[in-house]
Amino acid sequence: MFNIGDKVVYPMHGAGVIVSIEEKRILNEDHQYYVLKMPVGDMKVMLPINNVDEIGVREIVDGKEAENVIKLFNECGEDDNNNWNKRYRDNIEKLKSGDLRKVAWVTKTLLLRDKKKSLSNAERKMLNNSKNILISELVLSMGKTYQEIEDILLGAV
Repeated sequence: MFNIGDKVVYPMHGAGVIVSIEEKRILNEDHQYYVLKMPVGDMKVMLPINNVDEIGVREIVDGKEAENVIKLFNECGEDDNNNWNKRYRDNIEKLKSGDLRKVAWVTKTLLLRDKKKSLSNAERKMLNNSKNILISELVLSMGKTYQEIEDILLGAV
């Protein structure tokens, strides 16, 4: 169970801060929700409390792990898988895992592929999503702005 003020990651959506816990009545049943304020896009997301384990919600990484992720990002090379369909499915699984290292790997390999040749619309959308997921957690973990984190990451490409 999380508390108001906790910084958590919602896989496939990014990191946020729990700003409140609300109860909503849906189909004649009361349900409790965490309300997350996301640093990227300045939006709020409601997570059903009884599904957080299923969804894979977790606390954000600490500052030391965030530094390790940036180091991994800097060292990451190209993905040599030329089968678009398999690469796309593999990347979706990595993003669904909620593992920040895997999200960093997907982001970096897509950035490198985009630099070499243009991405498909689906992969471009995936790149934007993975970049926002990665940056949102690093922003909260490291206490930096979106722009500062983006500059650090894009400097490694």
